[in-house]
Amino acid sequence: MYIKSIIIEGFKSYAQRTEINGFDPLFNAITGLNGSGKSNILDSICFLLGISNLTHVRASNLQDLVYKNGQGGITKATVSITFDNSNKSQSPLGFETHDEITVTRQVVIGGRNKYLINGVNANNTRVQDLFCSVGLNVNNPHFLIMQGRITKVLNMKPPEILAMIEEAAGTRMYECKKISAQKTIEKKEAKLKEIQTERSSYLEYQKLMREIQHLSRLYVAWLFVCAEETKKKSAENLKVMQDNIAKMQANMAENESKIQELSAQIQEQQKKRDQEVNGVLKTLEDTLADAQRVDAKSQSALDLKKQNLKDETKKRKELVKSMEEDKKMLVVKEKEVSKLAEQLRTVQEEGQKDSAALETAEQHFKAVSAGLSTNEDGEEDTLAGQMMACKNDMSKADTEAKQAQMTLKHAQAELKSKQAEVKKMDSGYKKDQDALQAARSSREKLEAGLAKLNYEEGKEESLLENRRQLSRQVSQLKETYERLMSRFPNLRFDYKDPERGWDRSKVKGLLANLITVSDVTYATALEVVAGGRLYNIVVDTEVTGKKILEKGELQRRYTIIPLNKISAKTLNDKVINAVGQDNVHTSLSLVGYEADLRKAMEYVFGSTLVCDTLDNAKKVAFDKQVMTKTVTLGGDIFDPQGTLSGGARSQSASILTSLQEVKEVQDRLEEKEAQLQDVERQLADLKGTAEKYRQLKQQHELKLEEEQILQAKVQQSSFHQQQEELERLRKAIEESEETLRVTKEVKKKAEEKYKVLENKMKNAEAEREKELKAAQEKLNTAKAKADAFNKKLKQKQQESDAVALELEELQREQAGYEQQIQAVDEAMKAIQEQIDSMACTVSQNKETVRKAQEELSKQKEVIMTQDKELKEKNTEVNKMREKNNEAQLKIKELEHNINKHHKESQDAADKVSRMLEEHDWIHSERQYFGQPNTSYDFKTNNPREAGQRLKKLEETTSKLERNVNKRAMNMLNEAEERYNDLMKKKRIVENDKAKILQTIKELDQKKNEALNLAWQKVNKDFGSIFSTLLPGATAKLAPPQGCGVLDGLEFKVALGDTWKENLTELSGGQRSLVALSLILAMLLFKPAPIYILDEVDAALDLSHTQNIGQMLRTHFTHSQFVVVSLKDGMFTNANVLFKTKFVDGMSTVSRTALSQSDSNVPLKLHDKARQKDRRNKQLIG
Repeated sequence: MYIKSIIIEGFKSYAQRTEINGFDPLFNAITGLNGSGKSNILDSICFLLGISNLTHVRASNLQDLVYKNGQGGITKATVSITFDNSNKSQSPLGFETHDEITVTRQVVIGGRNKYLINGVNANNTRVQDLFCSVGLNVNNPHFLIMQGRITKVLNMKPPEILAMIEEAAGTRMYECKKISAQKTIEKKEAKLKEIQTERSSYLEYQKLMREIQHLSRLYVAWLFVCAEETKKKSAENLKVMQDNIAKMQANMAENESKIQELSAQIQEQQKKRDQEVNGVLKTLEDTLADAQRVDAKSQSALDLKKQNLKDETKKRKELVKSMEEDKKMLVVKEKEVSKLAEQLRTVQEEGQKDSAALETAEQHFKAVSAGLSTNEDGEEDTLAGQMMACKNDMSKADTEAKQAQMTLKHAQAELKSKQAEVKKMDSGYKKDQDALQAARSSREKLEAGLAKLNYEEGKEESLLENRRQLSRQVSQLKETYERLMSRFPNLRFDYKDPERGWDRSKVKGLLANLITVSDVTYATALEVVAGGRLYNIVVDTEVTGKKILEKGELQRRYTIIPLNKISAKTLNDKVINAVGQDNVHTSLSLVGYEADLRKAMEYVFGSTLVCDTLDNAKKVAFDKQVMTKTVTLGGDIFDPQGTLSGGARSQSASILTSLQEVKEVQDRLEEKEAQLQDVERQLADLKGTAEKYRQLKQQHELKLEEEQILQAKVQQSSFHQQQEELERLRKAIEESEETLRVTKEVKKKAEEKYKVLENKMKNAEAEREKELKAAQEKLNTAKAKADAFNKKLKQKQQESDAVALELEELQREQAGYEQQIQAVDEAMKAIQEQIDSMACTVSQNKETVRKAQEELSKQKEVIMTQDKELKEKNTEVNKMREKNNEAQLKIKELEHNINKHHKESQDAADKVSRMLEEHDWIHSERQYFGQPNTSYDFKTNNPREAGQRLKKLEETTSKLERNVNKRAMNMLNEAEERYNDLMKKKRIVENDKAKILQTIKELDQKKNEALNLAWQKVNKDFGSIFSTLLPGATAKLAPPQGCGVLDGLEFKVALGDTWKENLTELSGGQRSLVALSLILAMLLFKPAPIYILDEVDAALDLSHTQNIGQMLRTHFTHSQFVVVSLKDGMFTNANVLFKTKFVDGMSTVSRTALSQSDSNVPLKLHDKARQKDRRNKQLIG
């Protein structure tokens, strides 16, 4: 059976219906560029064969197989393959009468996938059976060699290579049978254990029942005795509790009279205090308010004047800045004018020179025309006169040379004598010079040390000043914080760590400090909702709370809220629908808090609503669907139980509103304290550096002064003066030597000129003509220069005039700026005078405010003293009331206990009667209860332990009753027969186990025999194929050293006579040949009708690829090969070549026949090819 044609539609890159006809029954190749759809043809074959692991076809789900995942308008993928079934010996089971078999598979996006066999619907199992019957199991494929399979084979461990041989040999069925047999043994052994357990459970059950009966009587007897004793004790306790109630009521009456007396005193003092508050205090507060208003007004005026002064100062700076910029421009222009003037002067001087040269040239031309000659200085003279002048110059040069020679000799002599004197004074000067150099070196070292310290001078003083300011601010904030806290002493919460290493994060703090109120209009309502719970302490666990109460040394009583134990009912948001979301809120939604505090907040705020008006509150509170406690913004309470609370509240600010101010002060205090600590740290870091800098600075100043003193000493020394004299003599010598050199040159030039003039005297006529011609040329040159000068002078004059005008404009602007600055200065002076006058007024106003504040503070202290007295009396009243409340609670507790004792006494009597009715044996054995040396001895047998033991035994018995046959308790003979039957079953199970073990042994033996035969055959073909592909090389499959074949197999390769220890010693191509040879040997061992190879030659060179292609063509004619390759050496050996291309986003296929063999080759030729293949295989073997 082989592939004749493939039809692909909507599968991966094949968007349109593509028919691939003319498959060769032996060797087909597919090639094309990367991404053109080569491997997609192989994927379509695997898809049709029913592959379940979609990663083999490079997809994650069936939808990935549809063209562009269904995004391109195509919603289904269809693959149809027609198989040639003319060879009936290879026909699938049930299809022997069909010459062709057409299988179709289709998958639809969002729907199911279906199969068709010869146009008839078929299920997945039937298709799998069809292909498995001819050895094409796609889910365990040995006929499918996809990309990467070569690398996987090379990386296989010995057991994995052995597993490949087992799969080819078919010994996996033996393993399946072995596993099945082992499971059967396990079931039999479990049954045997069940039989043995059932008998022991029955015996244990009987034993437990006897013990339960004994313990039950003991425990019932003890309960009966306890009930009778409780009945007797209850009557005695009742009288004691009634006496205590009478005493407490008398104490309560006495405390109530004291409370009334103190209340009268408190009312009288309160009346007196209110008069003072409404009289003197109010007057002082009004006075202070007036003074503060006047102060604020004067301060505002002063600030305005300061702002005006600041604006004028800014304006003056801008004017000065503009003036400075124009000054710079003025300087530039002045420089430009000066430069142009200089250039103009230079041009004029050049013009004067050119004019003089023109005039000289004209005179020279006239003189030469008149017969005169010109000397080097341009003077007109005769040749005789010039010769006389040369003689005078030579005489003058001789005289100057003699004078210079005399000066030189005198200076040299004086220099020699002075040098001798200097040598005598050299030692003292050198010592001073060394001291100066040492002082300079020390100064430079100290400067380097100062630079290395990298210390900014004055930084420590700046930090000290900053520390003083921060300390003052911290003190002021602390005073403000303490003043605010004194108004709300209940907000203080301090405790001592109950143990060493205590983690203070466990104690969250006072609940009032843990919440924030974003809208202050709700503050009063929330304060009423929380009530006393506002001062509760929140902790993480009840253990933390217990430690705080026991060892925290708390100053007053607190209620603890442990987060791990507290629970509360919370309201549903649906309750607000009655009056609308804007009119009612859950109180929990109006406070802000940390997420980990939610349980505590639900406990305090979770069960109350807040309404904006009394009507809405009443409507919500008594709504049948709500029935929840409600509070208005003014603090009035509506309770669904029927009570209402309200009326006038205190005029002072709400605690929650004031708490926000306290928190702000606390935040600023913490910020300033952090800044202060940072400054302290910087001062500590700078302390050593600053001290070292001061020491080095002092040393540097001393060394600098020492250096200056030594410098003055050196300069004032006689040695230094002598040195200066020596320098003067050296300069005089140099000048004399220069004079001698110059006079020699002058004398030499005069002598040369004299010789020239002598020659001219001899050739006077010729020289005259020559000079006349030279004079004419000189005159023409001078005229040209004069014309150029006039033009250049005119241009420069124009440039100079333009720049002069710009300079005058800038000077006028400067004058304007000066006038504006003068006006601004006068305005600033006037504003400053006003500021000084107003500052005096402001300081007087502030003094008035300060005095008013002092008087107000004194009056408040008087009122605070009265408040303190009132508070003490109120505290005393509250203590008495607390005592009365505690006494009332105790009375209620005692009354509750009396009722409880009545009830317990009645319960005990009822219990005695009930037990006598339930247990008849109590009447007969009652006299033995609690008696020593009896079954009811409570000292020997602890009744409590007996009760616990009885409970455990009853639980064990209930478990045993599920597995124990209860009827066996009454039928002992039946139990014996059951035991014998179980023993018989045990022997049967043991016999079955022996038979199963024998079967496993036989299966293992057959498996080993088949595996050895498969290994020998595959090993032989493996070595032969490898030697053919790589001449001179040998390969085999052998077990690892010290192991057998059943432990695993590994590759052994030899190049020539040298066996390689590891495959890493081979090249990449050689390793690929090893893996490929093994795969081909497996194909020879158990051939399938079709083989699919996907780029197995990727790592091989052209020669090896050619060898592989030829081998597939000549030696594997028993099956059809479909090979994907990019190399000529492979696909040129194929009978048919399919080429893929990617055109307009879709794949196309074209067919080429490479040999005389075609897909329509007659069956006889096919059989001849098979016979030739068998002969070649014999040659290879």
